Amino acid sequence: MSDTEEGAPAPKKKKGGAMKWIIIGLVLVVLTAGGVGGGLYAAGMLGGGGGEHEAAADADTPRLVPKSEEVRAEAKGEAGESGGMPTPKGSGGDKYASTYYALEKEFTSNLRESVHFIQIGVAISTAYDNRVIENLKTHEMAVRSAVLLSLGETSEEEVFTADGKRKLQKRLAAAINTVLKEKEGFGGIGNVYFTNFIVQ
Repeated sequence: MSDTEEGAPAPKKKKGGAMKWIIIGLVLVVLTAGGVGGGLYAAGMLGGGGGEHEAAADADTPRLVPKSEEVRAEAKGEAGESGGMPTPKGSGGDKYASTYYALEKEFTSNLRESVHFIQIGVAISTAYDNRVIENLKTHEMAVRSAVLLSLGETSEEEVFTADGKRKLQKRLAAAINTVLKEKEGFGGIGNVYFTNFIVQ
């Protein structure tokens, strides 16, 4: 019996076994390297080397607030009371929520080449998060100065017409945004509203 076992041919080893493991190993190395590279690229550590600075700059920039995140005033006797009526949620209106902020003190200035003066109350709106309002509060003195300079350049004819008042609103918004861009690198003021408007 031992003679027959010795004389039997030995079973053949499969030739592709080692090659199969080599290919599987290479595929795993490529997938792992791709995952690590993709993670580094997404984190901003690959692709130009400036990713960290850009990510930090984006984190400091105010972001637009979608309507879905808007904080609405409750109908409990606050300003803007809806009288118990639900606020309709239609498809109209702005895409982004508006935040309003009224500057506390009024502005008084002489009009350009006139004996009259103007006294106004100003509120602003922004579609960005509260960092714009915080920037405005931080630099309120510089903003007040810019508003007063702009009012001093306003003519008598402008303050007596609705069109002139709309132009003044745009000039004031631009003046405020200029100050905020100089101080913080970002404006964010969408519009200026008059809460009081007196010409004497």
